[in-house]
Amino acid sequence: MKQCLSLFLVLAITVVSAQESDRKLVEKTVNYYLEGGTNNDFETLKKAFHKTATMKYIREGYQEVNAIDFFEKIMKPGPKQNRKTKIATIDISGHAAHARLEIEYPTFTFIDYMNLLKIDGEWKIVSKIFYKKLHDNK
Repeated sequence: MKQCLSLFLVLAITVVSAQESDRKLVEKTVNYYLEGGTNNDFETLKKAFHKTATMKYIREGYQEVNAIDFFEKIMKPGPKQNRKTKIATIDISGHAAHARLEIEYPTFTFIDYMNLLKIDGEWKIVSKIFYKKLHDNK
């Protein structure tokens, strides 16, 4: 009985350690996206995405683009963005993960939903959807 309990504890600790490690790696990946965007640094932002990652959103109807191509076209070197970023949630199941991010500007907040996969041992964003929430001007 003691051996079974000891084995169970070792396995439980191993699983928790693996989840903590994966959580840190997912955080690292989404922080490439957040830091790259805040600092107008496309090369850092690009590290977060798989080369075929999609970005889907509503703007004058449904839009779907390659995420890297989209950011490469719009990002220009310049001063740091006036925004606050937050990783609101991360949920991991095996080699799949989901992160909810909040990027707050003075007049609006982007709510980003990132889907990630662990590909060849590395977490990459494979799809992004987002919502632009306008702030009330009271």
